[in-house]
Amino acid sequence: MNSVELVESFSEFKDFKNIDRPTMMRVLEDVFKTLLRKKYGSDQNFDIIVNTDKGDLEIWRHRVIVEDGQLQDKLAEVELSYAKKVEPDMEIGEELYEPITIESFGRRAILAARQTLISRVLDLEKDEVYKKYKDRIGDIIAAEVYQVWRKEILLLDDEGNELILPKNEQIKTDFYKKGDSIRAVIKNVELRGSTPLVILSRTDASFLAKLLEQEVPEIMDGLITIKRIVREPGEFGAALASAQREAAASFGDDRVLVERYLVRPRHVELQVFADRHGNCIHLFERDCSVQRRHQKVLEEAPAPGMTEELRERMGEAAVAAARAVNYVGAGTVEFIVEQPGGYDKPEDMKFYFMEMNTRLQVEHPVTEAITGQDLVEWQLLVASGEPLPLEQAFLDIGGHAIEARICAENPDNNFLPATGQLAVYRKPPAASFEFDEVRIDDGVREGDAISPFYDSMIAKLIVWGSTREEALGKLDAALAQVHIVGVQTNVQFLRRVLATESFSQGRLDTALIQRESSQLFDRDPIGLPMAVAAAVAQTVLAERAAETHDPFSRSDGFRSHGVAMRRIDLEYAGQPVVAKLRYLDDGLQLQVDNGEPTPISFTAQPDGRIDLRYGGDRELVQVYARGEVEHIFGSRGATAITELDVLSHSAEGAGEGGRLTAPMPGKVVSIAVKAGDKVTKGQPLAVMEAMKMEHTIAAPQDGVVQEVLYAPGDQVAEGVELLTVVAS
Repeated sequence: MNSVELVESFSEFKDFKNIDRPTMMRVLEDVFKTLLRKKYGSDQNFDIIVNTDKGDLEIWRHRVIVEDGQLQDKLAEVELSYAKKVEPDMEIGEELYEPITIESFGRRAILAARQTLISRVLDLEKDEVYKKYKDRIGDIIAAEVYQVWRKEILLLDDEGNELILPKNEQIKTDFYKKGDSIRAVIKNVELRGSTPLVILSRTDASFLAKLLEQEVPEIMDGLITIKRIVREPGEFGAALASAQREAAASFGDDRVLVERYLVRPRHVELQVFADRHGNCIHLFERDCSVQRRHQKVLEEAPAPGMTEELRERMGEAAVAAARAVNYVGAGTVEFIVEQPGGYDKPEDMKFYFMEMNTRLQVEHPVTEAITGQDLVEWQLLVASGEPLPLEQAFLDIGGHAIEARICAENPDNNFLPATGQLAVYRKPPAASFEFDEVRIDDGVREGDAISPFYDSMIAKLIVWGSTREEALGKLDAALAQVHIVGVQTNVQFLRRVLATESFSQGRLDTALIQRESSQLFDRDPIGLPMAVAAAVAQTVLAERAAETHDPFSRSDGFRSHGVAMRRIDLEYAGQPVVAKLRYLDDGLQLQVDNGEPTPISFTAQPDGRIDLRYGGDRELVQVYARGEVEHIFGSRGATAITELDVLSHSAEGAGEGGRLTAPMPGKVVSIAVKAGDKVTKGQPLAVMEAMKMEHTIAAPQDGVVQEVLYAPGDQVAEGVELLTVVAS
C-alpha cells in the first residue's frame, strides 16, 4: 500500500461518528508505534505526526550525531559521515531528522495496520454510542425515521446512530413514514454482543412526564410534581378516583382539576380592531409558537400551514369574542391550536380560546407588514371617535413577515437575563418604527446600560418578503449584521432556530425549542482554529498599526537568523489554548495547541472587517477587542476568545465550594430555608426574579445550610453569595 492509499484510508477514518480528533490521533499513533517496534525494535526515537482532518501522516526518525567509530546505541545515535550524506552541514552533537516512508514498512504490514485501524475505530465507535446513550436513559430525543418494519421502526439520530422504537412502545394511533421526525424517550440501552441497542418508547409514563417538563418549567424547577398520567380513555375512571382519594386525605377536599392534553400545540393569535360605531374586524393571524419559558421568541404572519377555512373560523371567533364584551380599540385574541393529524395535516387542526390581550402587542409589526396598515394610527383614530379606516372585505394578506425578539439573556443557561453596557451595538441598514423590508424597533443606543429593572428585550427585528422562504433568508442575513458586545444576547440562538428543519419547514409547536435542543444549545459555529486565527489576526494588525520607524516598536520577534516564533496564551470555552505564530520568509504560520503549523494570512478591509484565510477556510470577520477578550463576528456566527496575560492570571485559584451565588442580577423573591436546616440535593432553596422571569436556586448536594445572607425583597448583583450549604 502506497502513501496515497493510506491517505484514502485516513479519509475514511475521519468520517467515523462519535470519535473525536484526540482519540483518533491516539489510535493511529498506537498502530504505527507497533509497526515501528516490529521493524526497529523500539519506537523511542520516532515522531509520528497525524493530521486526521486532511488525512495524512508523517513519521520522522531522530538520532544524535556522534564521531565515526563512537557509535554505541544504533537506535539513538548516528555517525557523522552518514549524517553528512543526508545534510552536508550537520555537526557532532546535533540531531539528524530523517523521514520514514510508508513504503519502507512493506505492503503486507501496511494492509495489516489498516485492518487493525478499522477494527479499533469500530470498537471505539460502539463504545462511544453505548456510553453516550447509557447516561441519557429517561431523556427525550428527536430522531428521523429510516425504515418502518412490522415489529419496530429503525431511526437515525443527528449523528447517524441507529435507534429502535418497538411496536409495543408506540402509541396506537402512531403512523410514520421514512423521513418523519419522531420524539420519544430513551427507555433502555443494552449490548448485544458488542453492538449497542438503544430502545425508545412513546408509551412509557416518563415520556409524557418529560414532555410536560418541557412545557411547564415549574415541573423542572421542582415546584410541581406529576403524580399520574392518563393516556387511554379506559384508564381515566380509576385514575380520577385515586386522585380524589389522595386529595381528600391531603387537603380535606376531593375536587380535582381536569385539563385536556393537547397534541403538538401551537400558539396562534388574531389581531382585532373595533370602534365606537359598531364595527369590528380582524387583521389575520400571527403564529407565536416558538417560545422559551412560555415567552415568545419568534413571531410571524401569516401562520404557516393555515388553511383558508380555519383562518375564517378563527377570525369569526375572534371578532365574536370582541363583540361579546363591546370591545373598543386594538386587541389580540389568542388561541391554542391542536395538530392531532401531525404537521402535514393542517385540515385536522382544532383551536381553543386561551385569552385576550386588550392592547397592541410586541409582535404587531408583522401584521402591519402583511396588511400595509399602521395600527398605531388606527388606535389614535378610534380613540378620537373616528370609525375604522377599512372594512373586513378590503383587507388582504401580502407576503410574509417574521419578527425576532433580540433579548439580553443567556440561552445556554436556561435563558437567564443578562445585564451590562452596550459597548458595541451595530445594526444592519433598516427602517425604524415604519414600513420597510427590514425594520428595527428599539429604544437603546450604543453605550446604554441594560439594567435588571425592565424587560430583557433590547430590540425587535422585523423583515418582510414576498414568500416565507425569502423572509427567512432576509432575517438570517439581518441577524448576522447585529453585533452586540458588553451584554449576552440571544442573537446567535435566533439564527440557529431559523436554521432548524422544524422552523424552516414550518413544523411548528410550542415545544420546538426543546425538540431541537441538540441543534440550538452549546453550539460553536466558528470553531477553535478560526477563533484563534481571528484573535491573532486582530492582534497582529493592531501591532502593525502601532509600528513606527523605530525598529524597537515592532512586536513580531524579528531576528536576523532563524525563524521567529511567538507564543500566545488564550482561553476558549473555559479551556486553555496555546497558539504559536511563526514568522517565515514567505509568510506566517499558526499552530493551535498540538495541531499542524498552517499558513495564515489576513488583510484589513476599509469597513473594519478582516479578510482571514486559515486552514483552507476564508472568512470575513469583524473583531472587537474589549480588554483581554476578542469578540468575533462572522457569517457563520459569533464567539469570544480571551487572550491571556499569563503573569496577571498566575495567582488565580479555584472558587470555594458550597457557595450558592446569584446566577443573574435581580430581586430575591423568597428564601425557603434558614441556617441549620438540612437539605437534599435538588431541593429548592431560593427564588430570584429579574426582567419578568423567575429562577429557582436548588441545593447542589445533600447538606446543612450554614448561612443565609439575603432576605426576600433584596436586590442583588450577579455572582454575589446568597447562602452557603455545607456537605453532610
